[in-house]
Order: sequence, then structure tokens, then C-alpha cells
Amino acid sequence: MPLPLLANILQHVRSEIVSDAAEHLILVDSNDLVLGSLDKQTCHDGQGVLHRAFSLFVFNAHGHLLLQKRAPQKRLWPEFWSNSCCSHPRQGETMEAAVLRRSEQELGFSQPVEFVYKFEYQASYLSLGSEHELCSVFISRFNGEPNINATEIMDWRWCPPQELEVMLNTQPQLFTPWFKLEWQRLSTEFGHRLPAQPDKPPKK
Repeated sequence: MPLPLLANILQHVRSEIVSDAAEHLILVDSNDLVLGSLDKQTCHDGQGVLHRAFSLFVFNAHGHLLLQKRAPQKRLWPEFWSNSCCSHPRQGETMEAAVLRRSEQELGFSQPVEFVYKFEYQASYLSLGSEHELCSVFISRFNGEPNINATEIMDWRWCPPQELEVMLNTQPQLFTPWFKLEWQRLSTEFGHRLPAQPDKPPKK
């Protein structure tokens, strides 16, 4: 997978701590009924405790998807490629507000977002912990270059969907499990919601 030039990366990097293991996440059941809260560390121990989360997919005017490579210090799936941004809402915060906040914190920008769908998944990473999330998936548009937060992201790139499909088919081990699940549904079931590529006919 081609990477941006190092000089380009270094010009658009920040280093800010925006969350920690003691941060409390919102516990829910499979119907999104709030059950309480629990610190992030414990939420990701063992098989994980179901909590609210979101995933954001940012597209540019060419229909390319902004991918991020997770920072090496991440507890779960470090140095894996994933969607543009993902995190958790805080207590008393709407999901949309959480998406905008975290996009600004991780990518250095925030744009209006559109909710697409919600789903539950569980995935374990080696013996280090698990994700068990009721995840809301959003899309957004942005033209430009992100100002990435190096505490969260080690690399990024704009990726054409056709190239992404090839990578997912030939090197799926490079990507986070939630991203693979989300892209499969976004690109098929919700393909009509994604921006058309200028050289491709609109999705029907």
C-alpha cells in the first residue's frame, strides 16, 4: 500500500493526549439501553463489555476514503489500517457531538456527518483484550489533508475504493476487524449513500 512522503507526514502532525484508560464509557444492552458506565480499561479486558462507540468514514471529492494507521502505542490492533476515525461518546454527549469532537482531536478537522447504520460486534486481539461495541457508523466529506494526532495515528492516506477492495481481498490481516465489517456493508447495502467517484457512474 503506497504511503505519503515522510516530509508530507511531518508537516501535518500533532501530539496531544485526548483519552486515557480511566475514561468512562457508556454501557448499553443490544437495544442501546443505557446500563451504566465503566472505565475504558475494564471495558476492553477479557471478552469486553458492551459499550457505545462510533466509526467515521471520511470521503473526498474524488470518492476516496481517508484511512488511518493506528498508533503503535494502541492497546488493541496497533499499527493496523482502519477507517478515518473511531472512538466513544462521553456521558451526556450526543453521538454526533462525539464524532465531531473526536474527528477534530484525531484528524485536525470536523465536518458535518451523516448517520448510516448501527451494529453490534465483538472481536478479540491476541490475549490483550477485546472490542465489544454497539457501533454507530457515520460518513462525512472533506477535501484537504488531515493534521493528525500522533498519539492516535501513525500514518494516513486517501485510498480509492477499488484499491481498497484489492487490499482487503489480498491482505485482510492489515486491517482492523470492525473496519472490514463496516466497509463490507457500506460498500454494498449502503453503497447508494457513498459519494460517487468522478470517473464512475453514480451508485444505484
